[in-house]
Amino acid sequence: MIRRAAVADSLTVAELAIKMWTSHEVSELADDFAELIANAECAVFIMYSGDSPIGFAQCQLRHDYVEGTDSSPVGYLEGIYVKEPYRRKGCARALLAACQDWAKAQGCTEFASDCELDNAESLAFHLKMGFIEANRIICFAKKI
Repeated sequence: MIRRAAVADSLTVAELAIKMWTSHEVSELADDFAELIANAECAVFIMYSGDSPIGFAQCQLRHDYVEGTDSSPVGYLEGIYVKEPYRRKGCARALLAACQDWAKAQGCTEFASDCELDNAESLAFHLKMGFIEANRIICFAKKI
């Protein structure tokens, strides 16, 4: 079962997200998700097995230029995670479909995402889900 998250679900989502975004604190992520869930231009979906949360997906509208697209706004997959025992069973595909359906309902005709250059698992997932690689970049920064 997949349902759209409510603000009261922010801790549940954060406890899943911390497994993917390990450099954060659960409380920090819970606060971030509470804001995102309350934002009309964002959507967070939670997948359950019985009463247990097993995965989530976060998407939002992007109005800035999105690599490989030519419309605005674009639905954008910001994060997706499924617990290990439930992987390769269609869970992530179903979560992605919920995000894409939400984006279509917002008037989007395109949907995009990204992953780090060294994240082979994410790259494979995106390609399997029908995404087409638009570009590869390496970003730079320095203190001045």
